[in-house]
Amino acid sequence: MKRSITQQSLFYIIICIATVISIYPIFLMILSSFKSNIDVLQKPFSLPSSFSLENYKTLLDELPFFHYIVNSVVVSVVSVLLILLFSSLAAFYIARYNFKWNNGLFFIFLMGMMIPIKLGIVPLFMLMKNLHLTNTLWSLILMYTAIGIPLSMLILTGFFRTMPKELEEAARIDGCTDIGILKNVLLPLMRPALGTVMIINFIQIWNDFFFPLIFIQEETKKTLPVGMLSLFGEYSTNWSTLFAGLTLSSIPMLVLFLFASKQFMDGLAAGALK
Repeated sequence: MKRSITQQSLFYIIICIATVISIYPIFLMILSSFKSNIDVLQKPFSLPSSFSLENYKTLLDELPFFHYIVNSVVVSVVSVLLILLFSSLAAFYIARYNFKWNNGLFFIFLMGMMIPIKLGIVPLFMLMKNLHLTNTLWSLILMYTAIGIPLSMLILTGFFRTMPKELEEAARIDGCTDIGILKNVLLPLMRPALGTVMIINFIQIWNDFFFPLIFIQEETKKTLPVGMLSLFGEYSTNWSTLFAGLTLSSIPMLVLFLFASKQFMDGLAAGALK
């Protein structure tokens, strides 16, 4: 009994240490957003000498920050919705219908995870230019949708294959079509998997720096990671304003994770068990 209590106490201590290590950088970022630039450089780990919102005011005055926020939200939300739509349709078709090229088609989708997409950035840029999509948000949306579908297909196909077919047979007896079965029967039962796909893709898209840097040149159409780059000067950097921008840009991801964390954890646990 004593050994069990000791092991449990040790487990909780390790969990607490891991939690502090994970949360401390976020806590330090928020504190630094209220400091002056001199305090950030001289006393990076101390509390602010005085809490001031001047850094946030400077951020909003010097940069079109709200444009960056709106662009990032539009690109992330539209891309994730398209990924969920196309990957769920394709995964349902591959998991539920047996045809000659079933495995081959599934392998073609998975090849998108094996080939580094950034190696083809030159032909991709020429393609977007020929389609007149450069310097538009649609260039980013189409890229992120194409990049996110393979992994989403892999996750959703595995879940579809474990769903009992009796549910579909009962729905067909009631006169439900394939789309109706997918929409009204299967997808509501797959909320953990959909939540996992949504969070993984949203975080990846929200934090991406590479593709907005290549495809977007107009200042008011940039996303947050590229827009924040202007705070890095050639000879100096306003670190306090940068931390203020990082704090504001992290809020949507924190809100998303708070609302969808249960589905995300359930999806990971279910995937591990299956």
